[in-house]
Amino acid sequence: MTGSPSIASDAQQKKVTVSVVVPVYSGAQYLHALFDELQLLKDRWENENAPVSLVEAIFVDDAAIDNSPELIDQLSRQYSWVTAIHLARNFGQHPATIAGILHTSGDWIVTLDEDLQHPPTHIDELFREVARSSCDVVYAKAEGKVHENRVRDLGSSLYKRFIERFSGISNIRFFNSFRLIRGPVGRAAGSVCSHDTYFDVALSWFTQRVGVVPMRLKDHRFIEEGKSGYKFSKLLSHARRMLMSSGAKVSRIGGASGLLILGASVVFGLVLLVRKLLFPETILVGGWTSLILAVVFFGGIITFLIGVALEYLSFLVTSAHGRPIFFIVDRSMDLALIQHFAPKKS
Repeated sequence: MTGSPSIASDAQQKKVTVSVVVPVYSGAQYLHALFDELQLLKDRWENENAPVSLVEAIFVDDAAIDNSPELIDQLSRQYSWVTAIHLARNFGQHPATIAGILHTSGDWIVTLDEDLQHPPTHIDELFREVARSSCDVVYAKAEGKVHENRVRDLGSSLYKRFIERFSGISNIRFFNSFRLIRGPVGRAAGSVCSHDTYFDVALSWFTQRVGVVPMRLKDHRFIEEGKSGYKFSKLLSHARRMLMSSGAKVSRIGGASGLLILGASVVFGLVLLVRKLLFPETILVGGWTSLILAVVFFGGIITFLIGVALEYLSFLVTSAHGRPIFFIVDRSMDLALIQHFAPKKS
């Protein structure tokens, strides 16, 4: 019994480790400022004796088009807690993020854009949401005019709502590359992602404890330079991957439509039969109505069977993507976060 207090004390002193992942493509002008903010956050947590510790920052070079690779190599040589990863070619933001996540070791993972659109100073706000609701994933929800461009801001909002409606995933409107993820959940989701798996959809397979923190974010690169990494073709690719990863809602709509058409054709067929038997004089031209009903009837059957086949295919695709039967999460270390980040009572 004499060792119990020591064990408890060690458990209390154990830091909750945090890894930061930053995919890099054309952010050379921002990288030093981003690193400086991460260093300030790391030092502040240490000076406050916070229960969290920033143990690693992983910069993933996604075949960058500027001198970003040299900069992140320089940082990794100068600071032991910085890691530079170089992908063989350009794979895209999501694969680069997944590559970084799979190289992390932290209890929690923060993903950031390279251009300071996601200030590290806001990471505390994400942890406050964990302290409040003990969730496993927290997204930053951008408020206000992110791009200061009405067409682009409105288009982004409508795009996410459209995909949300057809995919059946209620959190799509909150999907954002500024996220805080419980480490085991993030690495498990990353490990099952295939070429066409949308990472945030994969996260939804492992947990439903998702938090959202409204905050004011600005896309400085777009505002200052009018450039964005999300062209229309890339948005279409994102939409396709979301729909492919998210399940069978679209195919179910097709199957339901087939059943509706089939039912309508049966009802109108019965009405036509009753009119033919009881009120034959009301049918002025014979043959055409029954022909149309036959086409609608068999069209409904075909649409329904296609919907069933597509749903079965979506089941196979989801299984091929690696959707788990179950997953176990250890939230025992959340107590330290609650004690530090929960609002203090006045």
